Amino acid sequence: MSRMHVIATAGHVDHGKSTLVRALTGMEPDRWAEERRRGMTIDLGFAWTGLPSGETVAFVDVPGHERFVGTMLAGVGPVPAVMFVVAADEGWMPQSTEHLDALAALGAGHGLLVITRSDLMEPELARDEAREHLAGTPLADMKAVCVSGATGAGLDELRAALDELVARLPAPDPDADVRLWVDRAFTIRGAGTVVTGTLAGGRIAVDDELLLEPGGRRVGVRGLQSLGESVPAATGVARVAVNLRGLPRQTVGRGDVLVTPGRWLTTDVVDVRLHAGAEPAGELPEQLSLHIGAAAVPVRARPLGSGGRPHGDTARLTLRTALPLRVGDRALLRDPGRHRITAGLTVLDVRPPPLARRGAAARRAAVLNGMTGGPDAVGEVARRGLVRAAELAAMGALDARELDRDARVVRAGDWLLDREHAVALADRLLASVAAHDAADPLDPGLPLGAARRLLDLPETRLVEALLDLPPAAGQLVSRDGRVRRASDDPADALPAALRAALAEVRAGLEVDRFAAPDANRLAELGLGPKQLATLVRAGELTKITDGVYLLPGAEHAAAEVLTGLGDREFTLSEARQALGTSRRVAVPLLERLARLGLTRRTPDGNHRLTH
Repeated sequence: MSRMHVIATAGHVDHGKSTLVRALTGMEPDRWAEERRRGMTIDLGFAWTGLPSGETVAFVDVPGHERFVGTMLAGVGPVPAVMFVVAADEGWMPQSTEHLDALAALGAGHGLLVITRSDLMEPELARDEAREHLAGTPLADMKAVCVSGATGAGLDELRAALDELVARLPAPDPDADVRLWVDRAFTIRGAGTVVTGTLAGGRIAVDDELLLEPGGRRVGVRGLQSLGESVPAATGVARVAVNLRGLPRQTVGRGDVLVTPGRWLTTDVVDVRLHAGAEPAGELPEQLSLHIGAAAVPVRARPLGSGGRPHGDTARLTLRTALPLRVGDRALLRDPGRHRITAGLTVLDVRPPPLARRGAAARRAAVLNGMTGGPDAVGEVARRGLVRAAELAAMGALDARELDRDARVVRAGDWLLDREHAVALADRLLASVAAHDAADPLDPGLPLGAARRLLDLPETRLVEALLDLPPAAGQLVSRDGRVRRASDDPADALPAALRAALAEVRAGLEVDRFAAPDANRLAELGLGPKQLATLVRAGELTKITDGVYLLPGAEHAAAEVLTGLGDREFTLSEARQALGTSRRVAVPLLERLARLGLTRRTPDGNHRLTH
């Protein structure tokens, strides 16, 4: 099955490019009568053809005139390769330089140099001149072909060269998250709104649900076309036209983007690295235009300093409109006032920290100097201390295999913690529990919620994950909703005075197990509500109701005593006498037996054992 490849046709000579595309494809790339009348491309054009190998190549024909540089950038931004056209009779022009600067800034490394109109002048001079301008750029070594769109000379050689070019292009990821930059939007009567774009990777199918950004509006795919044919699904790289269900035409335009729901982070602040050859970050105008994909967004640039490098090449960009961006994205900055491209860039961070303190920008530059712009999951976890795996994936920085084999990362469900940071938190937790117990020995252990707030963690399960790390491992446990010091016997942590009072209570109850000490006796022993609650948490006493405390297991012991009354109903008075206790104890004790399902009330208001 043949694959589709998408190539941008760039260069200054509009009439030469359009004639060449027509000769190759038999299609008219200039869609507007004004373009054909003036011989000047003013909007993006589209055409496609088959190659000798059976592969299909689609062309995005971009304007060459300087008035339409923004449109040109929208066309070349999402496209993986370029056919750079220079006319033999005109040679290299100033606008050719701007197109080359744009392609170099975007990191275009796959291309084909085509010298057209070779029937009008010997093409070698224009070819050699173009080679001189291409030197030192990522496109310096691209193959050159000389052709004439008017006579057809050299077209077979061009088709063969296109086959060689597309064979070298990296294979797209069919499972990639969709990000389709919209380069055209229009309405078809009876169908509704249609948008077009170059699908770089991933898959779009009829009835898919996507998000339209900016704004995050959910839209459904009503229909799908590729190269003029309706298809049930399309996989990148491909030119696609997407019919969107229920979307008014005025709500979408060039520069908007369709993305896979839940898989992208939109951001209006990014940290970037400027490419070699760009203006120094410190000399950038404050107001610029960011071009990525088919979007052009005004931005404010803030240099971040050298960070220890001879020339600072990092900056923070604040976007007027939030975009779905990822680490490693290539883009360019253009100065609309001076009509020039000022810098190509690589996105380093789409969730950068605020720069709130003196010296923060320089410190941030030093951190960015250690970042490559490639996926670095372990590095991102280390820099952030704590991050969700899903957010890391949406940033474009997740490498699951790298994380699984790296001991520097601690997993807690969907959360990822830097081990060094986690160990420091575990140390704080151990000290906090010790401080809490020293300050309030009658209330040992730190509630999980309090521990979470103290450590500034988003979920309590992260607190529990710390218990497996040194120095907390073996020292702390999670029990009864609290982080406690590990102990085989919780009573060991009781103060001496409390243990002595407990011994007095136990001595009395072991003689008469249902004769709960009254309020006076408890007060005499120094057992107030707080001390009694401590003994209950430690498992030393059972609370029947306020003011009534018995030994653990008293409920089942009472049920066993009541079996002596036989398999019949019994009254409160009979139960009280059998248990040898007072009404103060018998009433709440029977209520508790009923709640535990050990007894039930009869229609006459009496009691009966359930077994």
